[in-house]
Parts: sequence; structure tokens; C-alpha cells
Amino acid sequence: MAQSSLDWNAIDDFKHESEEDVVGRLLDNAPVSESQRKEAVRIGQEIVLSARANARRKGMMESFLEEFGLSNQEGLALMCLAEALLRIPDAETRDDLIAEKIRSGDWSSHLGGSESWLVNASSWGLMLTGRVLGPPASAIRSPGKFVQGLVRESGEPVIRAAMMQAMRIMGEQFVLGRTVDAAIKRGKKMIREDEAATFSFDMLGEGARTNADAERYFKSYKNAILSVAKETTGKTPELQNGVSVKLSALHPRYEAVNYDRVMDEMYPRVLELCTMAADAGIGLCLDAEEADRLVIQMQVFDRLAREPSLKDWQGLGLAVQAYQKRASHVIDNLVELSAQTGRRFMVRLVKGAYWDTEIKHAQVEGLEDFPVFTTKDATDLHYLYCARKLLEAGSAVYPQFATHNAHSLACIRLMAEEIGTDHFEFQRLHGMGEPLYKAAGANNRVRVYAPVGAHKDLLPYLVRRLLENGANSSFVNTFLDDDVPVEDVVFDGMAHLEAGQKRHSRIPRPGALYGGERRNSVGLDLSSTQSRSRIEKAIKALDEGKALSAGSIISGKEKTGGSHKVACPHDQSRVIGTVKWAETADVEKAFQAAAKAQPAWDAEGGVKRADILRSMGQALEDNMERLIAIMAREGGKNLSDGIAEVREAVDFCRYYANQAESHFNQPTRLPGPAGETNHISLHGRGVFACISPWNFPLAIFTGQVAAALAAGNGVVAKPAEQTSITAFEAVKLFLKAGLPKDILHLLPGDGETIGAPLTKHPLLAGVCFTGSTEVAR
Repeated sequence: MAQSSLDWNAIDDFKHESEEDVVGRLLDNAPVSESQRKEAVRIGQEIVLSARANARRKGMMESFLEEFGLSNQEGLALMCLAEALLRIPDAETRDDLIAEKIRSGDWSSHLGGSESWLVNASSWGLMLTGRVLGPPASAIRSPGKFVQGLVRESGEPVIRAAMMQAMRIMGEQFVLGRTVDAAIKRGKKMIREDEAATFSFDMLGEGARTNADAERYFKSYKNAILSVAKETTGKTPELQNGVSVKLSALHPRYEAVNYDRVMDEMYPRVLELCTMAADAGIGLCLDAEEADRLVIQMQVFDRLAREPSLKDWQGLGLAVQAYQKRASHVIDNLVELSAQTGRRFMVRLVKGAYWDTEIKHAQVEGLEDFPVFTTKDATDLHYLYCARKLLEAGSAVYPQFATHNAHSLACIRLMAEEIGTDHFEFQRLHGMGEPLYKAAGANNRVRVYAPVGAHKDLLPYLVRRLLENGANSSFVNTFLDDDVPVEDVVFDGMAHLEAGQKRHSRIPRPGALYGGERRNSVGLDLSSTQSRSRIEKAIKALDEGKALSAGSIISGKEKTGGSHKVACPHDQSRVIGTVKWAETADVEKAFQAAAKAQPAWDAEGGVKRADILRSMGQALEDNMERLIAIMAREGGKNLSDGIAEVREAVDFCRYYANQAESHFNQPTRLPGPAGETNHISLHGRGVFACISPWNFPLAIFTGQVAAALAAGNGVVAKPAEQTSITAFEAVKLFLKAGLPKDILHLLPGDGETIGAPLTKHPLLAGVCFTGSTEVAR
């Protein structure tokens, strides 16, 4: 097999690029001209008006979103219910939630409000075993009281069963069949009715958690290919039905950090599926997933593209998400890959399906910026930018434009006309977009992305589709709603970006997650080779460097050189250093020094202490890779836990810095009677003993210490015996960051020798302890 000359890791350079910079570059290289933009708006609005005038019936999705959406209390209640019912394991909690959500809505405003009888029925949640129960006259007069009475008289279990059945029936409107054979049979009828040209079948269920899951999904995909193969006509893949495959369904550890495992264990499964598809002459598309999996997905794709056994197959496909900033760079690499291999790829361009997850993940993980755009306008612009690249790629790719947006559709047609190509197709989801493409005319082929699966897999899919398309700004939400002006449905989003709003004003960057309170701690993206190599370099330096030596630190003086050896918990043959245990006499020295220094430290005030605490947090952040390496070797921490550990320690420093400023600044005046003035001021109690556990050797250790210091106390800290080196390194960083040397002391040792004297000392003002209940008592 030919070796890859493409460095897919290089596209990570653009993963967290500033959104303003990316949008600015896209505007400077606009994919459509000024005249094309105006024409696209005109055509798009005509399509909407035509669809509204001629649609015999609205699709299930359009009807539901028009009636409920995600902008009213009832729509949110339904989505919360649907989502929660999937995740809550016990019936009692489900019933409590149902009672709360059903009573919270104004359901009377939706009774009979939709032209879809299914949507009207779901307004009541009264679909029991597929039978719609007609409400009595009293319900028509007062639906809210009727629903509450129904809950009271029938009980939540009945409503729970009804709600589950209602969501199942709704979900089936978006699934073509329970099996591929059934879906193909139903699809043939749709083709006869001119609703579709071809299908891409997607087996519901994704994200294998065990190898048994992966084997089950693998078998499901093989059966799907065999079923589609029986219906082949001998035409090229773009003219036949195909299948879509999610790689996460084929391996329980499909992650960038597990590259070797993925290639050894998962790749043979993918290759077998591709070989089956190639033998049948049909297309197989690798579906897009989370941003963290993009690079490893492209590495799998690259390897498939170079397989000699697949050299004559033109059906290898890939879904590219335009909401990812790297999408256009992926397309550039695909064109280059085509040139290197002489093969054509089927590229399905989508807007993106995990936006809310990507935003939250980036904030939680403290990444530099989001891997996706924060505004719909920016995503739409990038979609068109990528579409032009695909249209201009010639024979390198077969473009497949998945969209339910009339403006995007019109722009693609205008660009294709300018370039002089009709070598592409449109795609829509089953259950959505039918009126749009009927109104747009039959100038281009339309493939239907058709989910296939059983009842148990319907709800997750339905909830995701509703969340993706339920926002106020969603085209699907407003497309067929006569109450929404057509100018608000189809417009030139580039104008908004040109006006200056290049990112969403109410979505804080990951670093600004906590607003003015504090800066979010910086994380490391383990899906990036750059981040992994930084940690690997730190671990290598630790392994190959001088053995670590730790011990007590009293008034800034270190006592090291002990004989207690520290070995890796997962590899006892690897000794990383030694620790010198503190002695009983050290307890007295530490307490005396801390007690003497505490009044001055307390008098510094919250603002001064906050400055030092923030410096402590910054010192930890600056030394993140080395601290992760130490915890990996001393405490057996894996890399993701190590990153989280350092970040939590940093957050503790910054959080308590804010608390120090808020509560230990100026005295606060209290309300009181006339002629009398009372104030309250908070102060430290004295010296605290901080005793931390082995399983969070940095985070809990730092949290205890930072809290006591923030309140104006001195600290004598005893870390767990198993992870004393980590605490030793942290205290050294704290002292370098400007913490007074007499206010924090470290005494490593066992519980009997050090812990007991600490908690009995006459100068002790309080204890911070994390450990067993037995020891705490």
C-alpha cells in the first residue's frame, strides 16, 4: 500500500483559529459575487412562496416545529421530556419529571393548532399503543385542567407510557424502515412518486461502548450493504443507492489517542465494508462526527484511498461539516489525495450536527477557541465557500450538497452555472425538505439520507433532529409558516457578517466562560498531536532526567534526600524518586512559624492575597505538562485526568482569589437603628492543617490550601504518603509565585507520625480534610 504523503495533523493548526480571522478571510474571498448574492435571495424567496402555495401537506418536522419549536414553554417541555426519558433509569424519577413538565405548559394554545393530526395528538401525549384517544368535551373547554386531572387520576406511569409512544410514532416519521429491506421497498414507492432519486441508508445507533456493540453494528452495516447490493443496476455509484457508516459504531475506543488500536482493530472492519461496497458498485460514506475525531477519520480515509484492492472503486465517500473551521482545508487535502491516488471521492457537504456539543465541550475543556463557528451566518458562508471548492475540483470529487435552506440551494445552482458543471447532487433528510425540493424544481438530482432502525433507536435520533432544527433562526422552523415574512426566511447572511458581527455576542470564548469573575483555566486538546507531543516530551524528560527528591518544606527550607522510594503504581520496577518523611519535631516548627506569620498575612487583606493566589494559579498553568508527567508516574494518572487535575487546581486558585477580594476586602456596613453604626469584617482564624488524599494529589491539595490562604490563615499541609512528590513540587511553585515562605509549610509523612500531631496541636485553628469517614471521625 502506498504511504500517505498528506499530513492530516496539520489541519489542527486551524482548529482553534480566531473566528474573526476566519470569517474575515472568507469575506475577502467571497464564494459568490454581489450580483449572485442578490439573485440567490430573489430565487430563494420565490422557492419559499411557491412551496407555501403548493405544498399539499407539511412534513412532520415542519409541522412540529411550526407548532412548538424550541422558543415556547411547551416545545421546551416536550424536548426536555423526550431527552430525559432516554436518560433517567428509574420510573419514579421519570414520573416526577413528567408531572412537572406537563403541568408547566399552556397546552390549550396548541390544541388543534397544527394541520398534522400526529402533531395534534402529541400535544396531548395521549397515544397509547398506537391508538389516539379522543378527549372529552371538558378537555376542549379547559385542556390545562384536563391534563392535570388526567395525571392525577391515571397516574404518571400511564402518561409516561403515552409520552414514550407519542415520541415513537413521531420518530417513525423520520425513519424510512425498521430494516434496510423495508426501507428499500418504501423508497421505491417514493421514487415512483418523484420524491427522491436515490437513497443513502444510515443504520440508527452509534457510539459503540463495548466490542460487543461494535460487532453488532458491524453486522448491521454488512447486512445493509448486502440488501442494497441486491438492488443494484450496474450504474455508477452516484446513480445508485448507497450506505452511510459511522466509525464510532465500529470501535468502542475510536479516539485520536488510540491511533494504533484503531488501525489494528477497527480498520479491518472498515476495509471489509468498503470491499463489500466496491464489489457491489455502490457508494459508502464515512459520516462526520465530533471535531475531536476529524483527524483520525481522515487518516482512516486516506488509508482506504490508497488500498490497491479498492483502486477501481469510485464510491468511497466522506461527509464534511461546514461549521468546522477546518472544513475547507479538508477539501483541499481531498483534492490533493485524489491527485495522488487517481481516485474520485464522493463528498457530502453538510452544515453540521453537533454544534451545541462542540460549543460546550470547548468551554468545559478550556480550549483556545471553538472548532466551529458560533453564528449561523458564518456557517452558511463557509458552506458556500466549501461548495465552490467542490464544484471547482472537477473530476476529483462528486459533490453532494446536503441542505434544507433555499438560499444555500440557490447559491449552489448559481455557482454551478457560472463554473459550467452539473456534476453534483443535492441531499435532504427523510421526513424533511420535501416541499423545498418540489418547489425548487427537478433540475438536479436529490438523494434522501434515510435512517433505518428499530424503536429503541428512534428517540435519540428524533431528539437530535429536533434540537438541530428547532431554533428560531432555523430555516426549517420558519419555511412553511405563513406568519413569518419571506424576507425573514431568506436573506443575505453575508451582510450581517460584513456589518461587523463576526461571532456570536452572547457565547463567551472558552477562556471567558466565567465572565468578569475569573479566567477559565487553559486545557490541552488530546485529539491534537501537538498537545500530546508536549506531554510526551515532559514524560520523557522526567523518565530520562535525574530522579526526583522531595521532603518537607518549612519556612521555605527544603529537607530532601530521604530513603523512602516512590515507584509507579502501575509499574513497580520504575522508581521515580525518593521522599524524606517529616519528623514529629517538624510539626512544632511549622506551627510556630505559621502562627507568627498569620497576623501579617491576615492584615494584607483580600486584594493582596488574591494577587498572590492568581500568581499561584498561573504558576501551575505554566508548568502543566511537567505536573501531568509527575502525576502520571507517581499517581498513575492517565493524561486526560492529569489535564483535568491541573486545571482544577488552577481554578481553585482563581476562584478563591475572587472570594478573597469579595469577602475579605473592606468592612461591610450592617443595617441598624438610628444613631448606631455597625460593621462586619472577616478575618482568618489562625493556622489550618490541610490533609489531602492520594487520588487528587494536586487539585484537592491546592483547593484546601488556597481556601485557607484566601481567608487569611496560615497552613501546615500533609499530603497523602503515596503522592508527596506532587505536593512538594506544587509548594515550590507557590513559593516562587510570591507566597510568603512562613505562611505555608509542607510535612509529608504517614498519618500516625504526622497526621495525629497536626490535628492535636494547641495552635490548630481548623482542619481541611478529604479522606475516609473513619479517619475523619
